[in-house]
Amino acid sequence: PAFRRFQRAYYSVYFPALAADWLQGPFLYKLYQHYGFLEGQIVVLYICGFASSVLFGSFCPPLIDALGRKKSCVLLDYLVLVVGRFLGGLSTALLFSALEEWYVHEHVDRHDFPPEWIPVTFSRAAFWNNIIAVGAGGAAELFADWLALGPVAPFMVSIPLLVLSGGFAVRNWDENYGRKRALCRTKGEGLRRLLADRRILLLGTIQALFESIIYIFIFLWTPVLDPHGAPLGIVFSAFMASSMLGSSLYRLAVSKRYHLQP
Repeated sequence: PAFRRFQRAYYSVYFPALAADWLQGPFLYKLYQHYGFLEGQIVVLYICGFASSVLFGSFCPPLIDALGRKKSCVLLDYLVLVVGRFLGGLSTALLFSALEEWYVHEHVDRHDFPPEWIPVTFSRAAFWNNIIAVGAGGAAELFADWLALGPVAPFMVSIPLLVLSGGFAVRNWDENYGRKRALCRTKGEGLRRLLADRRILLLGTIQALFESIIYIFIFLWTPVLDPHGAPLGIVFSAFMASSMLGSSLYRLAVSKRYHLQP
């Protein structure tokens, strides 16, 4: 029961933040078009978001350790509320690092739960992440097109979800910190390990190439489909459902029943 209560405290912050993030996905390109930006200008905005996510994602863990993980999770919500695309990259980096780091520390150091229970929480979080993404696409379509509120509507709807997420973090979470590490030393050690192990370097290269394809796809799918009147929110939900199906098939393939290698 104590573990279940702890899980719920984590999910109460994580899931609203995910929902807010996914709500903005289907109509981001159309939002920029709505404000009269040209395609070349939208490219720059997307690149700023991706580049800042890469930059801050690399430096986030040591900064989160020093600032405090609870504060970092609340900072995520404030930034998305107040600033634009560039710092939105920082918010994304915080979403996929600060919350998990806070959870692992609390799970092991404060509550002394068995470490083997950690994948249980993250597996369930990954499952609901897909469900929330599918639902967010439908909700974005509802507010933007069916209620004729325009592409700004999903972004406005995400604000109370971010406020809710930040409020739960402030009220229900204790602060925790990581051990203080010199940023240059940490980055240098990571780079040495990357270059020392050919498998890590190869895996990182493959991942980078795959992510590059995904980023190109993220940018192009809206201008390709929107002129044909496609319901962007429903299309986005279909993408997310396909992603969930792929994850499920992978888990099935590597399960004890089929024993396929990754």
